[in-house]
Amino acid sequence: MCMTTNEKKEESFIMLPSVDFCFQELMEAEEVRRGFISAILRIPPEEITEVELLPKKLRKKHKEEKYGILDVRVLLRDGEQMNIEMQSIAYDYWQERSLFYLGKMYTDQIHEGEDYNKLKKCIHVGILNFTLFEHERYYSCFHIWEDTARDLYSDKFEIHILELTKLVQYEYPQTELLRWAQFFGAKSKEEIQMLAEKDEYIHKAYDKLEEISADEEKRLEYEERQKAIRDYRHILASGRREGMREGLKEGMKEGLKEGEKSGRHKNAIETARRMLADNLPLEKVVEYSGLSLEEVQKLSIP
Repeated sequence: MCMTTNEKKEESFIMLPSVDFCFQELMEAEEVRRGFISAILRIPPEEITEVELLPKKLRKKHKEEKYGILDVRVLLRDGEQMNIEMQSIAYDYWQERSLFYLGKMYTDQIHEGEDYNKLKKCIHVGILNFTLFEHERYYSCFHIWEDTARDLYSDKFEIHILELTKLVQYEYPQTELLRWAQFFGAKSKEEIQMLAEKDEYIHKAYDKLEEISADEEKRLEYEERQKAIRDYRHILASGRREGMREGLKEGMKEGLKEGEKSGRHKNAIETARRMLADNLPLEKVVEYSGLSLEEVQKLSIP
C-alpha cells in the first residue's frame, strides 16, 4: 500500500537538535548528557560518575542585577559544574553573555562567610549555530593563561565553543566530538540515523529524539519555538535594512550607526511582542529580543 505525501512527511519528521527546545529535551536524558560530556571533556563515559541536572535559574542577590537563565546546568564529579547552551541565533556580545553566566555560576557556589576553597571549577559549553571566530576550527577551548609563559593562572574557568556552521564549510578528522557536533547540526532524519550507527551514545540521543518527536504536545512547543526563531531572524534582517535607510538619510557614518540602532530597537520590541503572544517565557523573550527584563514586563502588561 502506497503512503500519501502527508504520511511520508510524518514518517520523515524529526525535531532538529539545533532548536534550543529540542536540545533541552534531549539533555533531560542522563545517558545523552553523559555521552556528550565525555566527548567534550575527552574522558571515558564510565569516568563520569555524576551528571545531575541543576536548577537553570541563577541567584539574583540584588534587585538591579540581571537574572542568569541557563539552557542546561549539570553537576559533575567533585562538585564541578557545567553550563551547556545551544544558541540558534547569532547573538551580539555572546562572549560577554557567556562570561556573565559563568561568573554567576561560579559565585553562586558560596555564601557570605564561607571560604573560597569551596569554589569548584565551572565550565561553559556553547554550541553555536552561527560563526563566532574567523579561524577554520569548529571547536575551541579556553582557559586563563599567562600570555608569555602560558602558565595556568587558575583551572576554575573553562570555556568550550562548537561552531556548527563551519561543519559544511570545512572537512575535519573524524572524532567522537565531531560526530556530536554533526548530530547537533544535522538537518535531516537520514543524517541523524547515519551518525547514530557510529556511536552508542548518539544512538541513545536518536532514540530520545524519536520519542519527543512523536509527542504531539512537545511537537507543538517545538514548532512554536521554530516560528519564534524564524520571526526573529526576519525582523532582525528587516531592522538592519531599516537602520540602513535611516542612516543613509543622515548621510554620515555616525548617522548610519544611530539609524541602525534605532531600527534594531523598534524591531526588537516587535519581536518581543510576537514572542509574548506565543506564550514564551519572559527570560527567553529577554534573551532573544535583546530588551531588558523591565521593558519586556511592560510589554506583557495588557
